[in-house]
Amino acid sequence: MMSSLLRTMAVLTCLAAAPALAQAPSPAAPTMKPAPAMPAPSNPTPPKAPTVESPAAAQKAALVDINSATAAELDALPGIGAARSAAIIKGRPYRGKDELLSKKIIPQNAYDGIKDRIIAKQK
Repeated sequence: MMSSLLRTMAVLTCLAAAPALAQAPSPAAPTMKPAPAMPAPSNPTPPKAPTVESPAAAQKAALVDINSATAAELDALPGIGAARSAAIIKGRPYRGKDELLSKKIIPQNAYDGIKDRIIAKQK
């Protein structure tokens, strides 16, 4: 009887002390020091504004002309390798980019991957 009473008292003491122990700061907790302030430059220059290019202008600049592009430029297109770029060059001139399909130069899946990146300019 005495040992169960002592055990019960020990458990109750631990439970009563648990909230205080949970809220106590850890002795190993690092303290944060504020960073030293940086002195302001004596002659500040204003930041340059980024140039904003319209999406249409960016797309036009990125278009590859299938009538005048080099083999390396054509080869850089997704799904177009050395063999397909050689076939594109051999099939020139093109009146429209869709002639890559009608002349069976490249398959539909390759055309779908590049159709928004190419153009067929006329001289």
